[in-house]
Amino acid sequence: MVEGIVALFDWARTHPGILTGVFAGSLLLIIVYAGLVFVAIGRMSPDYFVRPHPTPDTWWRRHPLLRLTTHVLKNTLGALALIMGILMLVLPGQGVLTILIGISLLDFPGKRRLEYWIISQGAVHRTIDRIRARAGRPPLVLPDP
Repeated sequence: MVEGIVALFDWARTHPGILTGVFAGSLLLIIVYAGLVFVAIGRMSPDYFVRPHPTPDTWWRRHPLLRLTTHVLKNTLGALALIMGILMLVLPGQGVLTILIGISLLDFPGKRRLEYWIISQGAVHRTIDRIRARAGRPPLVLPDP
């Protein structure tokens, strides 16, 4: 065990460029994910959790081919992000955040209940409302329990 750790440190000492690249990539992912989360929370409709289903008024929902294409792409990106997040739990990167982004992109039964449960946690709800306030958006409306 100790020999393996020593070998790991020796490898790190002889490959500083790779470690610098991994560190820079991880830092870039943190910044990109933070920006994406801020934009997604700011763009979310304040009544998302009180209306029964998402409204079908967007242009891509009107055309069947566009609807199918976006559905496949969104779920493919979600699955890829989920797999990458799981890998990042043991590799450098933002594993938990990547897993959450992957889950938010996937379509599966019970997703809305899971999202509501996460958002209804006091600290999460307060943080999201602060982000929305900074984005100039009204707070999220949650249904009465």
